[in-house]
Amino acid sequence: MSTIFSRLLRGEIPCAKVYEDELTFAFMDAGQVNPGHVLVALKRPAETILDINDEEAAALFVTTRRVAEAVQKVFAPEGISILQSNKAAGFQTVPHIHLHVLPRHAGDGVDLSWPRRDPTLDELEQLAAKLRPVL
Repeated sequence: MSTIFSRLLRGEIPCAKVYEDELTFAFMDAGQVNPGHVLVALKRPAETILDINDEEAAALFVTTRRVAEAVQKVFAPEGISILQSNKAAGFQTVPHIHLHVLPRHAGDGVDLSWPRRDPTLDELEQLAAKLRPVL
């Protein structure tokens, strides 16, 4: 699988790289929502979080935390959103696992919302009971 991220990593397309290690790389998002918006991706071209192993997941999050710390120090945002989407219905637009480190400011126009269902504790317990055996 070759994605735009794979092409960036191979140097076929230029990018403003922020960080790279054995498993991950981070670069400035070309579609900056706010200054300091960074994408953190796995080097191996896995499509979703369901396609990576525990070591890769840990590496992604460690790099994401490091980048978030740097963004906080340099850009001093009021907040930071960490976003990760999977598959089209989950709003994934590039089929290569990545996380957004998105500096946030009050009134920046970013809206994250979804309808609350407010199930009862019993209903929540029934849902949890379905997951526990699989974990």
